[in-house]
Amino acid sequence: MQAASCSRQSSHLPVMLDEVLEALDVSDGEVYVDGTFGAGGYSRAMLEAADCHVYAIDRDPKAVKQADDIKQEYGERFTFMRGCFGDVAELLDEHGCKQRVNGFVLDVGVSSMQIDEAERGFSFRYDGPLDMRMDTADEDAQTAADIVNTYGEKELADILYRYGQERLSRRISKAVVQRRKEELFTRTQDLAECIRSVMPKKPGDKIDPATRSFQALRIAVNDELGELSRALEASEKVLEEGGRLVVVSFHSLEDGAVKSYLKDKSGGNPAVSRHLPVNESVKDAVYTLPKRNKAIKPSASEIQTNPRSRSARLRYAVRLPIKGEGAQ
Repeated sequence: MQAASCSRQSSHLPVMLDEVLEALDVSDGEVYVDGTFGAGGYSRAMLEAADCHVYAIDRDPKAVKQADDIKQEYGERFTFMRGCFGDVAELLDEHGCKQRVNGFVLDVGVSSMQIDEAERGFSFRYDGPLDMRMDTADEDAQTAADIVNTYGEKELADILYRYGQERLSRRISKAVVQRRKEELFTRTQDLAECIRSVMPKKPGDKIDPATRSFQALRIAVNDELGELSRALEASEKVLEEGGRLVVVSFHSLEDGAVKSYLKDKSGGNPAVSRHLPVNESVKDAVYTLPKRNKAIKPSASEIQTNPRSRSARLRYAVRLPIKGEGAQ
């Protein structure tokens, strides 16, 4: 996702909007956090659905324009906070929100807007600088070019395997390291061609051979899994009793991390009956899972309208009573 800001439809509408609003149970007088503002689709929908307040987070400087537009329309009901969603607790405090909130939604990954901008370097569909930073204002942050041109062969292969689940990571890494001895990588198409040269696309392949490697580099550049982990942990601090944590993810690494976290934080038993003995893990549970930790998938009609939504998975949880402290 920051990880991220994300609207993935061609019109920049967020994926699974109806399902997200239902999971959040948006109501009048409540406070919500849109952790991945992007083009503002979730934020706008929440503000339209109820007389609520929305705090929105995004680390992409280009999100500020969309945030200004929503601010002009909804005034004091909307607050934009530039930063990473893993820092949600600190950002809310800095912007004067001292209470716990009623909902926290994340649409993790890279946005369609970012992918479609060649100068961002997220996609090999367009030739652009090999950048991939979500926060382009951070001039000290490493880029994809930094990783490709400086990491050792094993270290680079590990990134491709871990974050891209690329089985031929060693072959690709070796080719990249050999090529960069002649000329450093600076462009997306250049890197994509190098990858394709050692693993050409086979008849029947549905994805480009460079896809998994580009995904891995993007995740590494933006520490997306680390940011997601921090946001999940922070949700415990910011959500009120009964508050909803809603996460939309787009590949197995993200969804697996969310599934594992929710299983652990619900005591490994999401559907606890009051008639059954309660074990210690359940006593320490933070969330209850209305859907038994089952992922909700986009509808067939949405997939037909927006093929990019095909891999989307939504999971949500409800905050249990907060032990040892009053509501903040």
